[in-house]
Amino acid sequence: MIPNISSVLCWLKCNPNILDNITRGIERETLRIKIDGNMPTTNHPYQIGSSLTHKWITTDFSEILLEFVTPKSTNLNNLIDILYDLHKYTSENIKNEYLWPFSFPYYITPHCAIKLAKYGTSNLGKIKTLYRTGLKNRYGSLMNMISGVHYNFSLSINFWKQWKNITNIKNIQNIISSEYFKLIRNYHKFGWIIPYLFGASPVIEPSFIKNKKSNITFKKSPNNLLYLPWSTSLRLSSIGYNNSKTSDIMNVSFNNLTDYINSLKNAINTPSEIFKKIGLKNKLGNFKQISNHLLQMESEFYTHIRPKQKTTTNESLLNTLKNKGIEYIEIRSLDINPFSPIGIDIKQILFLDLFLIWCLFANSSEIHNTDIKLYNNNWNIILLEGRKPNQMINVDGNKKKEKLISIGKIIFHDLYHIAENLDKNSKNNPYEKVCDEFIQYFKEPELTYSGKIFNEIITNGINETGLKLARKYKKQLIDKKMKFLNYKILYQEAMLSHKKRQNIEMHDKINFKTYLKRYKKILTK
Repeated sequence: MIPNISSVLCWLKCNPNILDNITRGIERETLRIKIDGNMPTTNHPYQIGSSLTHKWITTDFSEILLEFVTPKSTNLNNLIDILYDLHKYTSENIKNEYLWPFSFPYYITPHCAIKLAKYGTSNLGKIKTLYRTGLKNRYGSLMNMISGVHYNFSLSINFWKQWKNITNIKNIQNIISSEYFKLIRNYHKFGWIIPYLFGASPVIEPSFIKNKKSNITFKKSPNNLLYLPWSTSLRLSSIGYNNSKTSDIMNVSFNNLTDYINSLKNAINTPSEIFKKIGLKNKLGNFKQISNHLLQMESEFYTHIRPKQKTTTNESLLNTLKNKGIEYIEIRSLDINPFSPIGIDIKQILFLDLFLIWCLFANSSEIHNTDIKLYNNNWNIILLEGRKPNQMINVDGNKKKEKLISIGKIIFHDLYHIAENLDKNSKNNPYEKVCDEFIQYFKEPELTYSGKIFNEIITNGINETGLKLARKYKKQLIDKKMKFLNYKILYQEAMLSHKKRQNIEMHDKINFKTYLKRYKKILTK
């Protein structure tokens, strides 16, 4: 059933400033590519900085898979300006390369050796590379070259105090964590709306399913691409970025923070029959993974949404969450937006604000593994056939189905009311305008991001379409003036990051074997 939040909307009208000071952050992944669209063999460019210690620019799985990380901000325009500045600086420092505008790479040839991300000779750097070695051996390099955008979201302390009528500050963090898990549960139930609107990976190159078991029956385009007529995000499907080998076994709980932590700790401590076969070391004695357990660490748990808290070097995320509670929510179901030079646009962020607030306001009882499977079924319908005319999805377990357009209208009715609150000090009503635009996507599925990019890729191919956009965006970024940062700040941060990395390497006191043993103890305790 679709939750009724009418009483909350009445409360919202009586508290016009309650949603002020939303804090946001963005993490955008993107591949560096050569001017012909193929994968470069170059290392992470020195002039950009050290991927281990740079505040804003790092690497993800590979040396060529960049990740831009903005500082958190309550000012949306500043956030976007910072992301543009980071892209501009990088574009100027990769002379013969572009930033790839899609989530899926175009093509990785069999002889193309993907370089795992390297972070220097320190123990900290080595453990980061070992984790990626484990990912390669567990899931393959191709899967880990798929990129996306993560959106980080949190509400102000003032909101929480009024929302839950909190007078005892000692209990506030437990209450906040409990409320964020309500948001998380509703995101699992209704978050398919994000790939429906913004999914942008409806077509793939055949290499991504080679030697991979899949029950998806693809069609083949004249230019030898694989597609489904109404798909939205193949990145989030079973052939994309997921833990399909072990997800059913892990049985992660989203009912409260304690159960969530314990279920992930259990996965980190539980040996996997599948991953045991990989082994811990190769014949030369080099490590192949951190452990042979279901998860090497908590960040290996791939899910649409995660609770987060800022960590320090010597603590795990789960222990930090246990001690400090949830600081913010990380949304992980955004494909790269191919219509934006920075992979995301303001309209998407405005909609995410509205939808996440709706998920928080809507009631949600506890959910269990069987519920997650039902919700995942709705996600799969949207991922593979979201744009199908008169598409139906489940709204009450397996008992009742409704048309997608009908569900969209109900949710948007509430979103308009939330938009009214957020637009109260704006002359242009940006939140209401995104509602006006995106509700049309339910009436005309071809307006969705996947609908708009589908025909172009099918007609012109992934490589030609991607290179055309990459060239266009590089020129736009280089021509654009920096607004928040500047070249001097970014150059200084790059050089400082190298010094920080060297300092970490100089102060290592133990060998890597001992460090790994201590590191695993932190993860598992």
